[in-house]
Amino acid sequence: MTERIVVDPITRIEGHLRIEAQMEGENIAQAYSSGTMVRGLEIILRGRDPRDAWAFAQRICGVCTLVHGIASVRAVEAALKYPIPVNAQLIRNLMIGAQYIHDHVMHFYHLHALDWVDVVSALSADPKATSALAQSLSNWPNSSPGYFSDVQKRVKGLVDSGQLGIFANGYWGHPAYKLPPEANLMAVAHYLEALAWQRDVARLHAVFGGRNPHPNFVVGGVPSPIDLNSDSAINSARLAQVQNIINQMRAFVDQVYVPDTLAIASFYKDWGARGEGLGNFLTYGDFPTKGMDDPTSFLVPPGVILNRDLSQIHPVDLDAPDQIEEYIAHSWYKYGRGVEDNKKGLHPYVGETELDYDGRGGVKPPYRQLDINDGYSWLKAPRWKGHSVEVGPLARVLMLYASPQSPLHPQTKELVDMTLTKLDVPVRALFSTLGRTAARTLESKLIADQMQTWFDALVANIKAGDTRTFNETLWDPASWPKKCQGAGYMEAPRGALGHWIVIENGKIANYQAVVPSTWNAGPRDPKGVPGAYEAALQDNHQIHNAKQPIEIQRTIHSFDPCIACAVHVSDPETGEQVEIKIV
Repeated sequence: MTERIVVDPITRIEGHLRIEAQMEGENIAQAYSSGTMVRGLEIILRGRDPRDAWAFAQRICGVCTLVHGIASVRAVEAALKYPIPVNAQLIRNLMIGAQYIHDHVMHFYHLHALDWVDVVSALSADPKATSALAQSLSNWPNSSPGYFSDVQKRVKGLVDSGQLGIFANGYWGHPAYKLPPEANLMAVAHYLEALAWQRDVARLHAVFGGRNPHPNFVVGGVPSPIDLNSDSAINSARLAQVQNIINQMRAFVDQVYVPDTLAIASFYKDWGARGEGLGNFLTYGDFPTKGMDDPTSFLVPPGVILNRDLSQIHPVDLDAPDQIEEYIAHSWYKYGRGVEDNKKGLHPYVGETELDYDGRGGVKPPYRQLDINDGYSWLKAPRWKGHSVEVGPLARVLMLYASPQSPLHPQTKELVDMTLTKLDVPVRALFSTLGRTAARTLESKLIADQMQTWFDALVANIKAGDTRTFNETLWDPASWPKKCQGAGYMEAPRGALGHWIVIENGKIANYQAVVPSTWNAGPRDPKGVPGAYEAALQDNHQIHNAKQPIEIQRTIHSFDPCIACAVHVSDPETGEQVEIKIV
């Protein structure tokens, strides 16, 4: 009899995710991804002023607050055909870029690295040898034997106390860990450094948006007046602060994040041959140099890659009713308003978010085993022209690698080819768990370098006398059409993010958000085609210890799941944070 491994919840992610793996011996034969929490923000937005939508939409997630705010204001601007000033576009690019770098570094060190780094093993490391290793990789200043000795003492104090705190609940000592003790100690030291680093670089959002998380936005531009002589606007001191933050970002990415990724990946080359999944990739495109109405000016081009064929990029149209559709055949939702066939896909403009309280399992997720023949997730199943696709850093890096017209193509090709050469792995390794993780690092390098270009352009505009950051032309609802609709989209750190809005008589008539983790973590569609998580786990995964399925964690974490806004959940009665079942 085959067994099913249940990991619920997957920890070190944002939100609540359940993974079930149907086993055949040690191999995963079928995998099922279930989002076990419902939010309902789309329902809350109905009937509200579209100009206020961003403030509510940001609360879709407690981590990706900026990206939902950007997608929301872009949706309203698209519906009203509302252009924004050049400075506003540059400031938005800077804020989005900062989100990428902050998010990717945080994910690698604090959510994903512990799948590859054995913290307890660091106790047996030689600090002098660790220092030699670190100095061979980069000229990062915190690399002395004394520094690593101090870090080792901090970790030993945690272990001796029996209270590992942030390092609790790891599979320490698992035979799947391959790093030598010195590499583990170096990675743990950088884990701790990244905690302080992320606090400092998050201030860029506060400079332009007033706070972080949940920075402020405005339809028609940014709420960041520029006046070099004012203490309450973007002035010379604040611009100097932004420059300093950009310098900090680039230094950490160049001297810590990129070298660490390559060093750690060199011990896990076998993961370049598993976790591939769908082979289909989607990007909406982002970082416009002219405006959102001119996708040819995007630094990250929009498009779809099918079956790993990098020679052909298919165009994407977010308004076309036959391109993007969401399915609920295996979700805990139902259709109303005359749609009776739950196997039918709906474009987001006419999409529905109606909870299925009394049918197909109701609102209670089955805690023993998912009913995979019926609804088994609070996530829908989005499809592009019927294809299940993967979104995220790997999709973007592949799109840049395959797009000679992009200004970032030459640097992308250089970075990707360098990585493949240093790791001595084939091009096929890009389409894997290892490739997905490496792509996130390389993308951080690309965006960190681009931050300086955007900042220089902003400063040049200010010096030339252009300080405009807001377009007030269409702010009065009396000038709006009676009915209009628009798609606001962007490339969030985790992938293609779209908000679709329908406005009638100045109010929101319908609002639908299709987020990156819906594309990646969604369940099967009516044809039984799996989502990206499910397909990746079904690609060459052996589970050597069913009670410590680190292999599942590695591949799921390579997507950087963002299901909601919490990292861990615990049972208030038992205090449990994770439960693994074999049923």
